[in-house]
Amino acid sequence: MHRKPKTTVSDEAELIQLLLKRQAELNSLLEITQAININSPSSVLFEMLEVILNVHLKIGEIRLLVKEGEHFYCASRFGGAFENVKTLKKACQALSNYTNITPLLGHQDQLLSKYEYFVPVFHNQELLAFVLIGNFDTNQNLLSSDLNFIQTLINVIVVALENKKLLKERVGRERLQRDMELAVEVQGMLIPRQLPKSGAVKAGATYLPNENIGGDYFDFIKLGSHEYLWCIADASGKGVSAALLMANLQASLRAWASVEKNLISLTQRLNEIIFSNTNGERFVTLFLGLYNEQSRELQYVNAGHNPSVLIMGDQVKFLKEGTTIIGAFENLPVINLGREWLTSGSIVFNYTDGLVESPNEEVYISDQELVGHLLESCHLEVDKLNEHVLRKIQSLNDSKMNSDDITLLTIKVA
Repeated sequence: MHRKPKTTVSDEAELIQLLLKRQAELNSLLEITQAININSPSSVLFEMLEVILNVHLKIGEIRLLVKEGEHFYCASRFGGAFENVKTLKKACQALSNYTNITPLLGHQDQLLSKYEYFVPVFHNQELLAFVLIGNFDTNQNLLSSDLNFIQTLINVIVVALENKKLLKERVGRERLQRDMELAVEVQGMLIPRQLPKSGAVKAGATYLPNENIGGDYFDFIKLGSHEYLWCIADASGKGVSAALLMANLQASLRAWASVEKNLISLTQRLNEIIFSNTNGERFVTLFLGLYNEQSRELQYVNAGHNPSVLIMGDQVKFLKEGTTIIGAFENLPVINLGREWLTSGSIVFNYTDGLVESPNEEVYISDQELVGHLLESCHLEVDKLNEHVLRKIQSLNDSKMNSDDITLLTIKVA
């Protein structure tokens, strides 16, 4: 008959110690998990980790490096003389191919050799973090178990932080998408539904919003029986902020145009409103035109915008009179009012810079080239003229002209 070996007091003590150690490890994991679940910041998680490693596992020295982007940063450290972080990261490059827990004593690198163990943390086969451990006071029989527990603990924290970062990025993308959808909706509301196609004044517009949502805007307003006011503008920036700025400009323009026909005063009012709403941090370029069909007088103000092109027969003129951009300064410098008297068949071609500049395709259209396309197509109806000019520029430059919004507004007088 075989007798079971007797359990000594020493064996029982070791078993109790092991059970207590395992219980402490489970408690540590639970505490970390709870902290993660309540969305504790990374600084709190690393502080908890330091307590567990230093107090419970009796580790005297650690250097924890965590990956952020393409580089590692020192997320936690205690014990020993602190190395220069750049020097430490450079020394750790020698460990980039290590995939398992590795002893470091006797390592050829003098800095690394003062540590005892290298513990890597992988997720989806990607190295997310690693810890250097020194001055580790543990039972040799439990060493392997302790190192694996350290690896598991850091893995839980680092993977949770990685998931949190990915979630934040996804939420950011979804928010951006919602912003873009809102901007498209806002911009759509700014565009006039109908433009006159007969009578003393004909107007045709082409509006091609870029997928990044810029700040183009145009408007055409009939004032009384014989006057017509139009505006074409471009706000700095993109997205919802640019679209909302243009919505504010439209509301202000329509409100003031009903009581103020003096273009200099109207421009000053618009500048005051934009500056007040943006504190001078955003600006708008715009062109305002006011045409009286009885006197045939065109008054205009160009506020830092691409000059509209006036074509009267064979004569071509760029409408540049005006002032600087609006919204950037509390008070505008001198505003010059431009005046022209239009003959029958005269065309005023208004556009934003997306028509003549496409930086990502390295396309820049000169004034002479633009005028050439206009002269070729000035016999066409206003909508056809816009289409012909745009297509001509695209085909001759083999480009899509899609770096920015493109807005064209053509006015033809009878």
